[in-house]
Amino acid sequence: MKKKLLALALAWAMGLSLAACSGGQAAKPSEAPIGGTDAPTDIKVTDSDVAYVKDKGTLVVGMTDFEPMDYKNDAGEWIGFDADMARAFAESLGVQVEFLEINWDNKLMELETKGIDCVWNGMTLTEEVKAGAATSEPYCNNGQVVVVAADRAADYQTVESLSGLSFAVENGSAGAKQLDELNLPYVAKQTQADALMEVASGASDACVIDLLMAGAMIGEGTSYPDLTYTVQLNSEEYGVAFRKGSDLADAFNSFWKEAYDAGTVMETATTYGVQESVIEK
Repeated sequence: MKKKLLALALAWAMGLSLAACSGGQAAKPSEAPIGGTDAPTDIKVTDSDVAYVKDKGTLVVGMTDFEPMDYKNDAGEWIGFDADMARAFAESLGVQVEFLEINWDNKLMELETKGIDCVWNGMTLTEEVKAGAATSEPYCNNGQVVVVAADRAADYQTVESLSGLSFAVENGSAGAKQLDELNLPYVAKQTQADALMEVASGASDACVIDLLMAGAMIGEGTSYPDLTYTVQLNSEEYGVAFRKGSDLADAFNSFWKEAYDAGTVMETATTYGVQESVIEK
């Protein structure tokens, strides 16, 4: 009996001690860490994405392997027009840049769940993207083009002539949308580079990729000298996507205007041969 009374007394004392430590107050929502149980505990919830990025010290850029916008050099470092400018944008925010290869079809979900902070990879400003994200002002002109073997190019100079070809295209891309609208069947690949390889290997007759990529990757003196492009299916603009309502979009627009006025944008664009596509600011 004495042991039971002692145990009850100890339990009562511990309850008082815990109540005193907590003060009877719940943690304020603004002080709670973001994410689930694996989320960093030192990053606070905030309405400002700029503050969020600065707090964690990194700008996570979602992208794919897409020369000349984002690709790796011989040292395994990400370079390209978009990669270099993303690095400069991160520096303007006082943080480091981190590049993360993503499934392009899941780009908006990656933004929403904070797997990444922006999508910056020669991304076409489609209605879907503009509805699901905060987007920057456009910075480059582009189009979707049909790539075929150079020795067959003469036979495929019009949209009508494309019927019957087997296509490869990046899953969820602007090129895939164009083929859907034309009711042309295709094999969906992980990246535009994969789609190009399908044509180079003979597995597909043609692919649809970005005009900027075609200029850098196919033709004489490139990685695919035996390929060329014929039909341009549309005209479009590139932009950067941030989380819906994010103040990073305004921060980007201010950064880009300053970088354009300083000559940094055109200098970087010239390095990668995309200067003719840059939109004047």
